[in-house]
Amino acid sequence: MSRTEHDFRQRPESNRRRTDRQEPGRRNGSGRRPEEQRPAERTRRNRGAQPVRRRRKRRRKQAVKGLLLSAVLLTTLLVLGAAGFLRYLKAADAKTMYAALYETEHYNQDQYQGELFASELCVAAGDVVLNGFNGDPTLHAAGLFDVNQKQVLYADRIHEELYPASTTKLMTAYLALKHGNLEDVVTVSETAVSFVDPEASLCGLQVGDQLSLYDLLCGLILHSGNDNAAVIAEHIGGSQEGFVEMMNQEALSLGATHTHFQNPHGLHEDGHYTTAYDLYLMFNACIQDQRFIDIISMKSYHATLTGMDGSIRTEDWPASNYYSAGLADPPAGVNVIGGKTGTTDQAGSCVILYNLDSTGRPLISVVMGADHKDLLYSDMSQILSAGTAGS
Repeated sequence: MSRTEHDFRQRPESNRRRTDRQEPGRRNGSGRRPEEQRPAERTRRNRGAQPVRRRRKRRRKQAVKGLLLSAVLLTTLLVLGAAGFLRYLKAADAKTMYAALYETEHYNQDQYQGELFASELCVAAGDVVLNGFNGDPTLHAAGLFDVNQKQVLYADRIHEELYPASTTKLMTAYLALKHGNLEDVVTVSETAVSFVDPEASLCGLQVGDQLSLYDLLCGLILHSGNDNAAVIAEHIGGSQEGFVEMMNQEALSLGATHTHFQNPHGLHEDGHYTTAYDLYLMFNACIQDQRFIDIISMKSYHATLTGMDGSIRTEDWPASNYYSAGLADPPAGVNVIGGKTGTTDQAGSCVILYNLDSTGRPLISVVMGADHKDLLYSDMSQILSAGTAGS
């Protein structure tokens, strides 16, 4: 027999699992019941169980409170949502009723009583063919507009952005008529006559000269004086830069959305451009003022100037367009009232005119970018002849 087996037999009780659980009423070896044997241990167990029960009780209370709070919030949200929905339905019903009432009262009535912006203007989205004129591909653009009938009679690239040269002065004249007092006496500044460009067309103004705004305007329109443009710009706009801002704002207000000015006279600058159609818009605005028509009708203008030293001199400013100057004959049945010219190397030769046909119908004609003056007026005469045929 091994030692292990011997120990097991000698101590059989040591290999049995002991337990504290006894049969009811049975006493242990000490003669006492188990519950009577270890009161301290039982007390410790009871004390340990009490905090657990308290925590469970608190958790149950907190859970109940959370459920109650959630129920209250949910109920509140439902009530508010229902109230908002009812309010929305009520407002929608009111709008529907108002719309129905308005439609009943105003059905088939004209609501807009004003005039649309373009209702008084000639409008064309693209080129328009003119019978009797085959066009000239060497030109930059050309157009003929019936002022009364609001009709584009001829259009060749009228929406292309081009250099305008001195036709720029149309906007300068328009702003002078709109914002200036033609009786004002204006003094010529040094900056207004500081032109070094050999292409600059000048009226011969000198620093310190004094003359009326009307004198300046006549020299600007007829003789295309760049110095006159600068003096007018400073007088009306406070500075040439300030006046240019006015020019661009006014161009937009007239609908000339493809125009941007950099100066008041038209000498070449990058970013200084317009279109044949925008020139029509500006010229059409100018002829609404009879004073403008009176000026362009002149063959020349004699200005009286007072020098810085008080001396008085006169200047003769002849019209620059060939029809007014007698250098070109208008076609039969056409009376060329006058207009505005412009020429630079980049822009070519340009002119825009106010004309009357044999019936007195007013027409605006424009040619831009001719290679030379003779071609400019030859093409212009052909356009006017074709446009007035049969009138």
